[in-house]
This record gives sequence, structure tokens and C-alpha cells, in this order.
Amino acid sequence: MLGFIGLGAMGEPMCKNLALNGKEKVIAYDLRSAPLTRLKKDGVRKAKSFAELTSKADIIFLSLPSGAQVNDVCLGRTGLINSLGSKQCVVDCSTSPPELARKIQKRFMKKQINFADAPVSRTRSAAIKGTLSITVGAQEKIFAKIKPFLSCMATDITHCGEVGAGQTVKILNNMLLFQNCLAIAQALAVARKSGLDEKTFLDAIAKGSGDSFALRNHAMKSMLHHKYPKGIFSVNYALKDLKYAMELAALHDIDLTSLEIIHKLFDKTIDSGLGEHYHPIIRETIES
Repeated sequence: MLGFIGLGAMGEPMCKNLALNGKEKVIAYDLRSAPLTRLKKDGVRKAKSFAELTSKADIIFLSLPSGAQVNDVCLGRTGLINSLGSKQCVVDCSTSPPELARKIQKRFMKKQINFADAPVSRTRSAAIKGTLSITVGAQEKIFAKIKPFLSCMATDITHCGEVGAGQTVKILNNMLLFQNCLAIAQALAVARKSGLDEKTFLDAIAKGSGDSFALRNHAMKSMLHHKYPKGIFSVNYALKDLKYAMELAALHDIDLTSLEIIHKLFDKTIDSGLGEHYHPIIRETIES
């Protein structure tokens, strides 16, 4: 049996695809009852506690808001480390600091518990469709063990190296995404002030060297229509990931001044009361 902890905007559809496409039953845990109720029709069983989940599941997937929650769920007073046994495996699909992943692995290894970091990329739509990209940090044998289950949720799975490598790649991916979104939002502001039709502008850029995933998704589907729903990779979450990138850069003594600009922009957006909205809303902050 497989376990799943954390049924948020990404976790719920990931758990559903795991249940529908995998060859094992799934038991899940979340503080909220609503996603568990929705997943019941897909065959997902509700766990009343971590202890119940760990007594049933051989592999447990995590999809949590931040490294703080991952640390608490894995190593806290009532965490998984206290109820997991030898040869069980935890796969962290959250976005967490690489150093935390290595810390968890070190603690788990003392109890012969396996661990992998496998953060996910792409949008919630991709999570629903099962077309995520997953970057994995794990020993070869652990990667081989979990890959078939990751394939239930993703179309692209990359083994990036040992534990912590998956998180490093994911954090740098998001760093690039935020920089792309900033550049696009600034270009849109200039285009609008110049009297250009915004859709025509974006369509033209998409045919040239300025094309990007961010342009075709975050710009065309969100910025263009001024639609920034809550509950989908909010500014608050984006700021969390940006800070992870800044910590990585500082650790290696690399000057990333551009990230400080984005940090200030995220802070300004949060201060205006828009922190829970989809992070491309920085367009509105720039134009205000």
C-alpha cells in the first residue's frame, strides 16, 4: 500500500492519479476532511493518524507547503521517524531546502528508513492531468523503486543525483520562472503604454526568441486576462521558494542581485493584501 500526506492544490490531484494509475491501494492523511471526502470515490482510504498510515504504507509521499512542515512531519515529536520501520520509504514531493533533505536522510538512515526528495514542477493543470515534471534526489536503488509510482503523476522524471539534488534543481527552476515572469510583466507594462494589443504582443513574442514556458502559461493564461485565483502557487509560496534560492546563492557566495528585486516586488504584493493570489499577479503590482 502507498501513503500520501498533504492534499493541497497539488497534492490532491497527485494522490488521485496515484490511486487511479498505480497498481497499489492508497491511504492518505490531511488536516482537512474535504479532499479526503473527494478522493474516497477514487479508492483512497482515509488515515486517522500518521501511525495508522505508517502501519499500512510501504512508500509514503509528502506534498506539504514548506520545509518547516516537512521537518515537522518527518522529524517532529509526533513525526514519521517515530513510527516508520526498517526498509520503509518517504518521498518528499514538496519544495524544501536541499540541506533539510540531507538532514532527514541522515536521521532516517539510522533507522534504515529510505528517503528521496522528488519535488514537482509545472502547473496545477499538469498535476490534474498527470503531466508533471519531477526532479529526484536519491540513491539509484531507491530511484528505481519509486519511479513507477512517480510515473503515475508525471510524464518527465529526472534522476538528478543524491538526496538534495532534486530540491536544488527545483529551486533553481523556480528562480528562473520568477525572473521570466518579472521580465514578461515589465514588457507587458511597456507594451500597453505603447498602445499595443496585449494578445497580439504575446503571440508575436511566442514566435520569437522571447518565447518561454512562463510566457505561454503564466502570461497568456493569467496575466493577459488579469486572472489570479487563490489556492494556486500563491505569492506567499513563491516568496518562500525565492528565499530558498537566495539561501543557495549565499551559501556558494554568488551575487544574485536580480532576486532582491523580485523579493521586494513579492513583499509589496503581499503588503497590498494579494499574497494568497497566484504569483503572476506581480503584473498588477508593477503597473500600479
